[in-house]
Amino acid sequence: MTDLLAIDPAAQDLLFREARTANTFTDEPVSTEQVQAIYDLVKWAPTAMNIQPLRVLLVRSPDARERLLTHMADGNKAKTAAAPLVAVLAVDTGFHQHLPVVFPHKPDAKEGLAGVPEVRAGMATFNGALQVGYFIIGVRAAGLAAGPMAGFDAEGVAKEFFPAGDHQVLAVVNIGKPGPDAWFQRNPRLEYGQVVTTV
Repeated sequence: MTDLLAIDPAAQDLLFREARTANTFTDEPVSTEQVQAIYDLVKWAPTAMNIQPLRVLLVRSPDARERLLTHMADGNKAKTAAAPLVAVLAVDTGFHQHLPVVFPHKPDAKEGLAGVPEVRAGMATFNGALQVGYFIIGVRAAGLAAGPMAGFDAEGVAKEFFPAGDHQVLAVVNIGKPGPDAWFQRNPRLEYGQVVTTV
């Protein structure tokens, strides 16, 4: 059924079928220009009211990497220490401050969300998760491998890197060219008939 899709089979494989979560990486660096190209692609992800809550923290310095490692689960520490680049993906719960620019046709949107932090938190988490998915696809589109992880102390990472308390950390992603034995065995996926129903 690959002929029913608009992108060619090679792109389908790059982004989906052959893409894997990498657990080892080469030492080839990931440049700022590469990350900017990824962002310029994935910034078009859909978000409610165009809120765009995702914030990307690139952990490049040795000091910052050590600080991050103290909050990673034991099974994720070595690969996070060795990855060429690590990104902390968080959401800014103060996203409403940008609504006059990103959602200009509803002038009262910023004020409407100002006094409801619990609503903003829910919106940020859901829409940020959509953006995280796009970010991973964007890394793949750049010819790199992504190693997204949830095995870390999210509250600890947030306090470490976002001390103002206005960010919630959703994922930590190792990024780079895959190294030796980068992949675990591919696990099965559910089939169409197990997932899709029609009413």
